Amino acid sequence: MSPMSRAATILRIELWHGLLLLVFVLAFRRTKFIDPQALLLGGVFMGLNFFLLGFGILWVLAPLAGKGKVRAGVSLLILKMIIFLATLIILFFQYEIDGLSFALGFSTLILAIFVEAVMHSLKLEP
Repeated sequence: MSPMSRAATILRIELWHGLLLLVFVLAFRRTKFIDPQALLLGGVFMGLNFFLLGFGILWVLAPLAGKGKVRAGVSLLILKMIIFLATLIILFFQYEIDGLSFALGFSTLILAIFVEAVMHSLKLEP
């Protein structure tokens, strides 16, 4: 798979993710069980994390690995993970965020990846 097709796949997954997140927010906006703001926050958090991870591997990790600098690339990946985990901890301990709603928003990315995999296996291009 070429870097361009990998980038296109990442972008398609992000588009599916955005669409699913919008559908979930609209579907649950009037319920008492799910907080739409926490759902949206969870989805945006995961979408940004996936975007940085996907393109970080394409643009940073792969070129560094090609030059024999795997440690530098892995160190940057670990730094990104630490920053995102720290942000997650701050979000939950500093602000009152509904964990279930956040997790539902977080999980829309998994559903988006599944949809993209099904579309790819059926050779259907959106």
